[in-house]
Amino acid sequence: MAYEDPENTLVIETTKGTVVIAMRPDVAPGHVDHIKKLAREGAYDGVVFHRVIDGFMAQTGDVKFGNTNSPDFNPSRTGTGGSKYPNIKQEFNAEPHKRGTASMARAQDPNSANSQFFICFEDAPFLNRQYTVWGQVIEGMENVDQIKRGEPVINPDKMVSVKVAADIAE
Repeated sequence: MAYEDPENTLVIETTKGTVVIAMRPDVAPGHVDHIKKLAREGAYDGVVFHRVIDGFMAQTGDVKFGNTNSPDFNPSRTGTGGSKYPNIKQEFNAEPHKRGTASMARAQDPNSANSQFFICFEDAPFLNRQYTVWGQVIEGMENVDQIKRGEPVINPDKMVSVKVAADIAE
């Protein structure tokens, strides 16, 4: 598949199907670089959707405790881990949290985002300018809609593989 900007397109193979996100380095360059680095290292491969709230969002990206391929995998601790890299400085922007928005999860500290992110099922304007929007689903939102719900999710769906489109052989 040819994408308009393959270097800034994320292709996620989930247990529900493919999800493609157009990344936005124009509004969140540090976050996009960080996500691409983790994707290229394979850090997101096997990571579960650990927090999925109907009508709100599906959260994933706990590369420490939520990676089913890792010896650290612990389904009772997913949602508390990050990557081996330092947290990212917030890049709050004017992009709205709408259906299909990809945004970084964080703790109370605005500069605590690391590897976890979420995809909005519906518009969530109360998150605007408080979380870093870094992308938008451009294909496969119907697959996001099928992700199993829960907090925590029992037998969760996962990201089987996450790749930057530029790295995928045609």
